[in-house]
Amino acid sequence: MPPLNEEQLRQIRDERREQILAAALKVFARRGIIGTKMSMISGEAGISQGLMYRYFKSKDELFTTLVEQAIQESVSGTEQVHHMKGSPLEKLTRLTEEILDEEGQLYFMLMHQARTSEEVPAEAEQLLQGATMEMYVELLKPLFEEGQKIGELAEGDIGELISCYFTVISGLMTLNIPGSAGYEMPRVELLMRMFTKS
Repeated sequence: MPPLNEEQLRQIRDERREQILAAALKVFARRGIIGTKMSMISGEAGISQGLMYRYFKSKDELFTTLVEQAIQESVSGTEQVHHMKGSPLEKLTRLTEEILDEEGQLYFMLMHQARTSEEVPAEAEQLLQGATMEMYVELLKPLFEEGQKIGELAEGDIGELISCYFTVISGLMTLNIPGSAGYEMPRVELLMRMFTKS
């Protein structure tokens, strides 16, 4: 069998890195930074700890990388809503579905852990200071303004409405912790009724 070329080696490295990040996201989202050990992440990823340290020097570096990724994903996802087809309500519905899907929930729980834990790496804390709730409110304002203008979304103070939207989403995520029996996530269409003009 011929040796792998540089492109193939790079692809293998990239895939391995993504495998580690996906495993770390699951473990950190469930256990937080304090309750997570590198051995748990390597176990979840199905690779040796030694190999993992070739990609990430420490648990802190891995956590910070995921926080940065979570912020980038949430900002680009919220910005993308303006380029979607459909009415403001249809766009908000699609955004909500994306936030509430499995990966969205894991990222949310990671960010929740990052904002509430006492042992967050300094670099991650710095990243979080730039990702304020005000920033997300500003990103969604044009959508809510358009929705109110055409009579589709509920009337009232837009900042308050968006804060209410994020509060509902946050509450649902916290209730829907993986492994908690007896809780069923409500349908997105039902949630949207809270924000539509009656």
